[in-house]
Amino acid sequence: MRGCRIQCPTVSMAYPCRTPARHRESWRMVFLKDIIPAATNTVNTKFIILDKGNKSQEGKETTCVALVADETASVYFQMWGGECEAFEPGDIVQLTNGIFSYHKNNLLLRAGKRGSVEKVGEFTMMFVETPNLSEIRWARDANNPKNFVQEGVISVHSRIFSPLT
Repeated sequence: MRGCRIQCPTVSMAYPCRTPARHRESWRMVFLKDIIPAATNTVNTKFIILDKGNKSQEGKETTCVALVADETASVYFQMWGGECEAFEPGDIVQLTNGIFSYHKNNLLLRAGKRGSVEKVGEFTMMFVETPNLSEIRWARDANNPKNFVQEGVISVHSRIFSPLT
């Protein structure tokens, strides 16, 4: 199985890419403002980690949530296992075949079982903190119940992370 590399200052980790090579090579990058909740792994994007929450235990797995952003929006990003240790605020990360969906009543961006994450840089990336797509209330589209549309804003500020100054 091919692997994806995560380069860190003190450690180099390889995580298995859970996606066949033919899918990884034909992806199209999207801005965070353009992602919508879905049950499929279709999000390919690049963002900077702004803040990282404490680790918590979910069954046998360690998880943590980070506030991430690009030049168009921010969102909460869930990391699992070694990803929590591998990534820090200031890291620029590329997500391939990620998923933006509900996990325990929270709307989160994550790699999921078929996606992969890779550190591609540090510190130098334009970003905005608002809108935070995880703080938007989404509803089923009346014209197409398989799709979601923005219904309202839960909070203009992050409920998990305090605003950066």
